[in-house]
Amino acid sequence: MSAAIFSQEKLLFTPQTPKNDAIPLIFAFPNEYTVGITSLGYQIVWSTLAMREDVDISRLFTDIHETLPRSVEIVGFSVSWELDYVNILNLLESLSIPIFSQDRTECHPLVFGGGPVLTANPEPFADFFDVILLGDGENLLDSFIDTYQQVRNADRKTKLITLAQTPGIYIPSLYTVEYHSNDGAIAAIQPVSSEVPPVVQKQTYRGNILSASTVVTPKAAWESIFMVEVVRSCPEMCRFCLASYLTLPFRTASLEASLIPAIERGLQVTNRLGLLGASVTQHPEFPDLLAYINQSKYDDVRLSIASVRTNTVTPELAKTLAQRDTKSLTIAVESGSEKVRRIINKKLAQADIIQAAINAKIGGLSALKLYGMVGIPGEENTDLDATVEMMLAMKKAAPGLKLTLGCSTFVPKSHTPFQWFGVNQQAEKRLQYLQKNLKPKGIDFRPESYNWSVIQALLSRGDRRLSRLLILTRNFGDSLGSYKRAFKELKGEIPDLDFYVYTDWSYEQILPWQHLQGPLPQSTLLKHLKEAMEVKDSY
Repeated sequence: MSAAIFSQEKLLFTPQTPKNDAIPLIFAFPNEYTVGITSLGYQIVWSTLAMREDVDISRLFTDIHETLPRSVEIVGFSVSWELDYVNILNLLESLSIPIFSQDRTECHPLVFGGGPVLTANPEPFADFFDVILLGDGENLLDSFIDTYQQVRNADRKTKLITLAQTPGIYIPSLYTVEYHSNDGAIAAIQPVSSEVPPVVQKQTYRGNILSASTVVTPKAAWESIFMVEVVRSCPEMCRFCLASYLTLPFRTASLEASLIPAIERGLQVTNRLGLLGASVTQHPEFPDLLAYINQSKYDDVRLSIASVRTNTVTPELAKTLAQRDTKSLTIAVESGSEKVRRIINKKLAQADIIQAAINAKIGGLSALKLYGMVGIPGEENTDLDATVEMMLAMKKAAPGLKLTLGCSTFVPKSHTPFQWFGVNQQAEKRLQYLQKNLKPKGIDFRPESYNWSVIQALLSRGDRRLSRLLILTRNFGDSLGSYKRAFKELKGEIPDLDFYVYTDWSYEQILPWQHLQGPLPQSTLLKHLKEAMEVKDSY
């Protein structure tokens, strides 16, 4: 079965033939092939390693794998979703590798991880990894392999200490974490020796050639799609947004050097094109890119665009998408309340949001999806009414356009100004209120699970003490109930759920990721938080 699926891949790069002494490396995605192969990050890391003759790489997914080496030196994981940790533990066991890094010996491979989850806050998972790569893979990946080559024949401890001195490479076992009490806050995070840097800096790629698919396959979750990264990060800097703050600064791909060559390459093997980025339409040359795609030679191309900034939804954009087999567009508005949008730094006027619906309809789209959020710090019940009023105003302004509001619960994220806030315990009721007031009016309301948002917050703000909880949760069946059961079993040994999820943390508190430096220092995040609270207090 594996061979049949892999044989359908069209590669857009040329793998090197590994040398005789190449490093045997397994690169895993902790989910099924169809999900993993649709991850642009996974594709890029795999192809980067496959183009090195000193690496012999095999891919591993939860359902299929390539031929795996008998004696493997490195096992890597690309982690895109927090809850995939269960699959990481299962895959490690399937490879006969101890789950905890402290239990691995000289005969075991080094286990590394990377991706957005581990770059944001690796601490709940830190005890499972020998090595964590923080940041963009463009330079980091080659640095990792080059440094490993220098100490390949050394003992495990020497390998780890040497790797720790490479920028962006985090070795969790070389840092000790002390707590005020078993169930209290962190007292200190210290490197074990002077050879280990006290702070690890996330690595940022600053070039203007961004990522594009290295493989196209009908077995991807988005069938036969060729993906092009148009922008990286987002200039809007909404106060809660990890996708913006963690990946700063905002970078754009060069139209001539990156985007057009990539699109020409991809459209030779497929007619499905996806433009990726947190704010694609804010590329300064986006109209030129659209004009390029609008050439008659690309008339049969199906085009999809990731979330776009609301005030860039023009009739022209909508028309292009409608002609390219896209029926709907997605915009993030967060709230219908002007006050809430100002608190989070969402620079959007109500008129822009309503105009986006009008323009979508004029351009021939049949649906508009909106992202909303409840429980944002400073939000009150009247702000929910403002969201209902906004949705009804859009429905009236663009009759016949199907409106969907997908709504999540605010989850605090590391490296953002709102990392100190807990989850609002009224959020579940607020989701129910919106449902009750929107569904009967013909607006499709799709709330995300509040209970899973709580688990997301737990992992988002967690520290190393959670590793034991995660093992128990997995053993108890990996359900919502199993988290409660695991907390009960560990009562008094680790903080309770409230500490991690609902508590507003003190600004003086040592955060679990304090020794891992994102793009902005804590002082800047606190300044942005102060600005948000000044807006809240002005209402």
